[in-house]
Amino acid sequence: MADKMRKKLVLEDGAEYYGYGFGCDCERVCEIVFNTSVVGYQEIISDPSYTYQAVVMSYPLIGNYGIADEDYETKIPTIGGLIVREYNDLPSNFRYTKTLSEVMEEYKIPGISGLDTRKLARSIRDLGSRRGIITGADTSVEEALEKIKNTPVPHDAVSRVSCKKRWYSRTANAKYNVVAIDCGIKLNIIRSLNARGCNVTVMPYNTAAEEVIKCRPDGIFLSNGPGNPEDVTPVIELVKELRGKYPIFGIDLGHQIISLAAGAQTYKLKFGHHGGYPVKNLETGKIEMTSQNHIYTVKEESLVGTGLTATHINILDGTVEGVKDEKNKIFSVQYHPESAPGPQDSAKLFDRFIALMEEK
Repeated sequence: MADKMRKKLVLEDGAEYYGYGFGCDCERVCEIVFNTSVVGYQEIISDPSYTYQAVVMSYPLIGNYGIADEDYETKIPTIGGLIVREYNDLPSNFRYTKTLSEVMEEYKIPGISGLDTRKLARSIRDLGSRRGIITGADTSVEEALEKIKNTPVPHDAVSRVSCKKRWYSRTANAKYNVVAIDCGIKLNIIRSLNARGCNVTVMPYNTAAEEVIKCRPDGIFLSNGPGNPEDVTPVIELVKELRGKYPIFGIDLGHQIISLAAGAQTYKLKFGHHGGYPVKNLETGKIEMTSQNHIYTVKEESLVGTGLTATHINILDGTVEGVKDEKNKIFSVQYHPESAPGPQDSAKLFDRFIALMEEK
């Protein structure tokens, strides 16, 4: 006889999805989003941008290649939870060192499998992202809804995942010094900069402008990260102070912060972009496949008069995917060119950042 479903997901509209537990056996209230990626679940669970979110994997089989020590995107994963159709606890991969469930248990991340992820993803697509709770199957709907209602919406996501003191990632024969403002930075971003001859000083999100200036950087990098960009006022003020003094490159949350600092506006998407998306480069007309993870985006009409112009748009919904300010040597993209997980179409953006530092 099949094991009894002992876990369930309850959404704030009262919808219930029963399943089996894996990872940490704990209860968690999260915003529920879906990801369309076929591979890369390790990079997803270790992406700080998923802090306070539970991710529905639309690809049905998860866990089959385990977890490899070299592939983490942060040292301490902070994802809220993982929701999958079929969980495989017997990996077939010579590189794996732990199972996905073992890692999730270690970092207190709850998981639920066996539910209809196609139905759940369609629900999110049609009705938008909602909060939900991963809980025991015997929890009543009324009790679950009360717990969701009494759990406040967090606004401290960036302060939770940002480093608490500066640290360094150096490379041999470095040509450039880059200060990276850590809003939840992915490790492959740092690897991508190191590979191009950059020593990287990673600094907390609330670092003062004078501390950045003391580092004598050739360029400033603004990282990805979780939550509402309007909550990250220290970085917005930092960009206002440093704008025009150094080349600045931002991705994901960094892209939104650059736009807010220039006077543009952001808004929350219905269900966000999580996974692979086609993006059009307005300067070349070429289409690139990109890796994305965000639920806020820049309002295109608000760019007027800011000095920023749109450089990329999302093919599927027309949202802004990149901006630039040539006068002040600033540019940013909404997606993840560090390609972890892939695709690798946009890695050349790091070369563009190098070129701006060479002109400095």
